[in-house]
Amino acid sequence: MAEPLTYPRTRTVDQVDIYHGIEVADPYRWLENDVRTDDEVADWVRRQNEVTDAYLRALPGRDRIRSRLLRLWDYERRSAPSKVADYYVFSRNDGLQNQSVLYLQQALDTEPELLLDPNEWSADGTVALAGTSFSEDGRYMAFAKSTGGSDWREWYVMEVDSRRTLPDHLRWIKWGSVSWTHDGRGFFYSRFPEVEGEAEYQSLNRNSSLWYHRLGTPQAEDVLVYRTPEHPDWNLHGGVTEDGRYLLIYISIGTDDRNQLLVKDLHEPYGMPVGLFGDFENEWSVIGNDGTWFYLKTDHEAARGRVVRVDLRVGRESMLEVVPEAAAPLRGAGITGNLIVCSYLRDVLPLVRMFHLDGSHVRDVEFPGIGSGGGFGGRWKQTETFYSYSSFDTPPSIFRYDMITGASQLHWRAEVQVDPERYEVKQVFYTSKDGTRIPMFLTHRKGLELDGRTPVLVYGYGGFNASMTPGFSVTRLVWLEMGGVFAMPNIRGGGEYGQAWHKAGTKLQKQNVFDDFIAAGEWLIAEGYTSPDKLAIQGGSNGGLLVGACMVQRPELFKAALPAVGVMDMLRFHQFTAGRYWTDDYGSVEDPEEFRVLNGYSPYHNLKPGVAYPATLVTTADTDDRVVPGHSFKFAARLQACHAGAEPVLIRIETDAGHGAGKPTEKVIELYADQWAFLADRLGMTVPREWGEE
Repeated sequence: MAEPLTYPRTRTVDQVDIYHGIEVADPYRWLENDVRTDDEVADWVRRQNEVTDAYLRALPGRDRIRSRLLRLWDYERRSAPSKVADYYVFSRNDGLQNQSVLYLQQALDTEPELLLDPNEWSADGTVALAGTSFSEDGRYMAFAKSTGGSDWREWYVMEVDSRRTLPDHLRWIKWGSVSWTHDGRGFFYSRFPEVEGEAEYQSLNRNSSLWYHRLGTPQAEDVLVYRTPEHPDWNLHGGVTEDGRYLLIYISIGTDDRNQLLVKDLHEPYGMPVGLFGDFENEWSVIGNDGTWFYLKTDHEAARGRVVRVDLRVGRESMLEVVPEAAAPLRGAGITGNLIVCSYLRDVLPLVRMFHLDGSHVRDVEFPGIGSGGGFGGRWKQTETFYSYSSFDTPPSIFRYDMITGASQLHWRAEVQVDPERYEVKQVFYTSKDGTRIPMFLTHRKGLELDGRTPVLVYGYGGFNASMTPGFSVTRLVWLEMGGVFAMPNIRGGGEYGQAWHKAGTKLQKQNVFDDFIAAGEWLIAEGYTSPDKLAIQGGSNGGLLVGACMVQRPELFKAALPAVGVMDMLRFHQFTAGRYWTDDYGSVEDPEEFRVLNGYSPYHNLKPGVAYPATLVTTADTDDRVVPGHSFKFAARLQACHAGAEPVLIRIETDAGHGAGKPTEKVIELYADQWAFLADRLGMTVPREWGEE
């Protein structure tokens, strides 16, 4: 657009907070108010969306990008089957359905039967299936609904044979799942207290408790199993062991894997839970049990993870090592087909190793090329399992795996209009500011000329022990077809190299994450891939914080930025919904040293007047109750006030959409059409004419 944008006027307030003797201004505090209950905030959202919509709709190529996304997205997608009693269950999307549909199959070669179609729950697809749990005999299925992308779940029960939904209805549940007792009469679940008034999208989630629901009774009659009123910030979750004998009670205090573990013998109804591991120093995750012998994944005396076993009758003193710590971090473990299945990341590429229950090695499963693979779930006596594989240029495939012979057989392959031979996928390594060696995945068209003029999009996350691995995405494929390079650095804060890598990007070390991401951009420029006028960055949630911090710290390095549902106010994040859990990664303003670091990089607080920032399209949603939209509202308002350049700085606020999970296909396509058109316009990219008419 030739004409400078006129942004909606946003009033400021004289709000100053004092932290450890330091005054910190918060002039847009009022934008934290809930858009559903505050008319002034709702009006601000409306005015911002009007400006943003007008800008995006006028972008050349936007409709063609949307048309291309629609065509490529119209392919069948499936999940790997799960064995439930005597049948299989999987989800399938025919292509452009807003929500995937759940199917039942009597055998792998029989016609699938419709089990549950979430598309029937709402006309616009904003009510999603958010979880399922089957009774031991497969007679009942508990299923959860999420509305508008909210983390709140409402659970119901279906009788599988008749497809009849029963009267059972449970509320005030977030995350997790439910776990049935083997008699099929009910299940355990964790919940929070009922939220008063209209604060359910913003109030802190505290006082978690564990309950038992008996089938056919109202939630008001459910039985309280366990709670910790003296520790309102502890989070509880329960699960029944595969043999049906024990209830496992996990207690956590944050987002990392540290937990306490209690075990209750369900054959002794009046028996109290026994504390097996009572500290918050390590992870203790039960992967199976053989009578009183419990197999656990833990990082106790093994920062990269190992498998141990413990006799419940003796306790911690009986601990024996089964699978020792390896050079690669252990990302997951389970017991399927009498084998311990361990999933590792070796230089961010998947490796699955299988062991006998005594720890002796059986075999490894290697994956072809640079990609992502996983699965291998199942039950102790199950002789078959399933796994999937995909890469940036390779659509997903699902394989059936024989646990006895180790043979893999192709079960299903996605059919997408993509020719992998047109693209190159590779892994490179570069050096960060402090000398740390960082891996990065790159994908682009073959024959790319390194002349410094190619548009490059760098995507990152860098937090909460999450690992970024190369998988297939239609949206990224469209970016590649537009001539762009996609780069994904595996920066610190993630779990790619175990806990040491994670901890090196947390709390007082959080600046390492931003330095790693910035160094990725500098490397791409130095190696001739791109230039600052062709470099864009993208990330969501913690990745939105990453993008916000980096564009504030190095505005001259990037041409455009796409921060999505980001944590932008690092001084108040802990005061809303699940924010209090994130202090494991971020630290807290209560600690003077951690406050100094948080205040030093908080994107909202570090915007400076008179600075020319990159072209920015902030995205969020009005029903995001994980990272409340006030983060993005305040950041966008202050960015517009401080920005001195000619580049557009806009905010796109979705309605009836949350943090991202369960978002309808239609909304996802519209979002990426806007984002890619925005980048194409700012980075000078040509959208192919053959994709459609304007």
